[in-house]
Amino acid sequence: MTQTEPMTSAPGAAARITEPIHVSGPDGPWDLVREGMDLRGNAVVHTTWGEWLTGAVADPSLRPLLGRDWQRYRRTTDPTIRYRFVASRLATKFTAAAALGTRPADLDLAYKIGGRPYLRGLDQIDVSLTHTDDLIAVGISRCGRIGVDAEPADRHMSFELLQDHVCTPAERAGLVAMSEAEQRAELLRLWTLKEAYTKALGQGLRLGFTQFGFGAGGLLAPDGTPAARDEWAFTTRRVLGRYLLSVACHDSGLDTSRDTAARTMLDGGFMATVAGLLDHGTTPPPRSRIRPDPVEKSGLAPLRG
Repeated sequence: MTQTEPMTSAPGAAARITEPIHVSGPDGPWDLVREGMDLRGNAVVHTTWGEWLTGAVADPSLRPLLGRDWQRYRRTTDPTIRYRFVASRLATKFTAAAALGTRPADLDLAYKIGGRPYLRGLDQIDVSLTHTDDLIAVGISRCGRIGVDAEPADRHMSFELLQDHVCTPAERAGLVAMSEAEQRAELLRLWTLKEAYTKALGQGLRLGFTQFGFGAGGLLAPDGTPAARDEWAFTTRRVLGRYLLSVACHDSGLDTSRDTAARTMLDGGFMATVAGLLDHGTTPPPRSRIRPDPVEKSGLAPLRG
């Protein structure tokens, strides 16, 4: 069994989402992350807690690596929670550093309300983190929002108990025709995809899973009709032989710079807009008006509150 096995993807997703990369701790391989960013504007890393054990407990540079998280690390008394906290933060920082061509200690990892991580001062870069059992997965994108979610592949999900909370009418109709084993597998796939998508939107569980669905063509309305244009790409993969990892990746449509080095990166779409306005003697509007929120471009008008 290979380390990464494709399970399902919407048309074109395989070409738009970098295949998840298994890294064995601080040693990488990080060149594949940078390659994914250069080619597709995104990268997804998966690893395990144990592969970060040495770095989490014995690295003399742990304090500068953790940065603002150092005090939280010191205050955490439970050794297991403390170690897992460090491992997830190191995995996130090393992934971002590889993607941006800088050192992990040079990045300032901060958190939005709800705990979603972001890189302070690099608002064009989006980051998503998930963990389950001994798996950690990190997604990073320079093109728009990204969300990742993972579950053990053998997790039991009851169709009878969850269908009214997870599935759209169209999805329920498809699942009813399946065997019990097929129902469990498909329900788990849908769950991780919906988690990844709502994480990418920054909504988490606040967005009801019955309000949108997934099919062979990608994102669907509850009745099974297409619900978004091709700015969204999705994929679900089996990794390490025992987990399902789903990724939702949004393309904001900006002409982003391929130079994503942390010290030199500029928002190419924003700068082009400013240049055009200056040519016409117009004062540029605030950046928030130039760069649209991916939620507004999702094509799911009924989902916006």
